[in-house]
Amino acid sequence: MRSLSVTTVTSVPLLLTPALASLSWVADSKLPVLDPDKNGALKSVLRQTIYSQFCAGESPAEVAHTISELKSLGYAGVILGYGREVVMTDDEARELAVRGEQEQELEDDADQVQQWTEGTMRTLELAHEGDFVALKFTGAGREALRCLLHGLPPSARLDRAIMDICDRARDRKVQLLFDAEQDAVQAAIDAWVLRLQRKYNHSFSLQGRPRALIYNTYQAYRLSTPHTLASHLRTAQEEGFVLGVKLVRGAYIASDPRHLFWKTKDETDSTYDAIAASLITRRYGAILGDSQPARTEMFPQADLVLATHNRRSIERARALRNEQVRTGNPMIEMVYGQLQGMADDISCQLVRESIALKAHRHTLEEIPQPYKYLVWGTVGECTKYLLRRGRENKDAASRTRDTRNAMFNELRRRSSFGLF
Repeated sequence: MRSLSVTTVTSVPLLLTPALASLSWVADSKLPVLDPDKNGALKSVLRQTIYSQFCAGESPAEVAHTISELKSLGYAGVILGYGREVVMTDDEARELAVRGEQEQELEDDADQVQQWTEGTMRTLELAHEGDFVALKFTGAGREALRCLLHGLPPSARLDRAIMDICDRARDRKVQLLFDAEQDAVQAAIDAWVLRLQRKYNHSFSLQGRPRALIYNTYQAYRLSTPHTLASHLRTAQEEGFVLGVKLVRGAYIASDPRHLFWKTKDETDSTYDAIAASLITRRYGAILGDSQPARTEMFPQADLVLATHNRRSIERARALRNEQVRTGNPMIEMVYGQLQGMADDISCQLVRESIALKAHRHTLEEIPQPYKYLVWGTVGECTKYLLRRGRENKDAASRTRDTRNAMFNELRRRSSFGLF
């Protein structure tokens, strides 16, 4: 019922626009009265609606319960993230860049790094072997933002925190997904993650097989993504490490310069599917800069998180994987990922197919590995994340309508069978 209510609002622009304006007012305000963690009434409203729809819980006990429920349904695992994040306007980015050149390290920078580190470490403790933890460098606060904006390596304090997180993830056999962020910091993020992949992805393994511990996120709607990914693939091949790839369409179209992206959604969709096909079949192809797509070039091991709510993209990926099963061709390590509270009709179909195929000893289809992306933290900490999810729904109203219709049909089915 909550899913149907939320998707009804998010699929109707006339309702979603004022809802987003109100949420933006809360997320961007510095007033204590608009902080959900200090205003009990506001917290109650948000928690009972969009927070419960899109977030896993405020406490470790609540998160552990959510994870347990999902895995009992048949999900292969979860992608767990700590909700604290930063989304900057252009003016804020410029102000911080200038101020960073003029000021010494602020005393509370250390507190921000420490809070981010502790939150990420708590997240790692909640995840289990084979799960993923997603994190954002900007969650570490102003110190990380200044380094990223200036294209610098992480500060000594931040670098120690990052290495401690990676070491802990390696020990727990939990993979790390570093999220893409705004254009002002993305180039530096790519450099930071590639450095971590060089360090950790040479020797990490799961169930006796080489795997990527560190994943970078590639946004298909960016014009530069095919070149960036091709460059990283060739680096991985030359240096002999596993490249971890999380492929998304993108989520910053509302805050980044429009000229950075493909002009149409169809172009973004074509790019996404072409990159996915290249990774699945282990061929560079035309999309990744091979002028002779028929030529087989040395391709590194690339583990893939196919993160999408697009049914057609999943069907195309599954068709390629099913053909590989039938022909006995090697297959890459790959999982499917959808956000909690979104595209549940697609996620549950993958779960159902996975359960059915596992019941057969011999199958000529891929057994899909569905994962759900869960974000946890206090209601106040998650408001910027919730705002970004709402804006993403606004940019994909047709997809949200599909989920709303699926929820309505499921409600009608359960009612007809007396399941309420």
